[in-house]
Amino acid sequence: MAINNIFNIAGSGMNAQMVRLNTTASNLANASVVAGSEKEAFHAKRAVFATLVNSNLQGYSKEFLGGVKVTNIVDDNAEAKQIHDPMNVLADEDGFVYGSSVSEVTEMVEMMTAARSYENNVKVMTTARQLMLRTLEISKA
Repeated sequence: MAINNIFNIAGSGMNAQMVRLNTTASNLANASVVAGSEKEAFHAKRAVFATLVNSNLQGYSKEFLGGVKVTNIVDDNAEAKQIHDPMNVLADEDGFVYGSSVSEVTEMVEMMTAARSYENNVKVMTTARQLMLRTLEISKA
């Protein structure tokens, strides 16, 4: 395995985790949004990952051995919260508005997990870089 493959794999993981962090931040930003119907209510977004292996690397160079990519961003299937608020301008005929399906606790766990995964990929790249530098030092001697 060439050393740049390590950087490619870790870099693809970092990119995927950044998308995950951004969707989580968007979910938290929309946690308190209300709508006039359940269909219009904000639903949490989730990034869908796929592994890149030699069998499904269309569009990538031959020396790229693998990694991860985001294939889609989908809506979470949790139901919107029905809130009785007849004074709200968005309320339906029964006086209900619909809050987002975002759970702040779930989003914080998602954010911490994504941040740790990102950090692990950074450590992989740092270690690979240090090993490259040590190898160069040994070869000079």
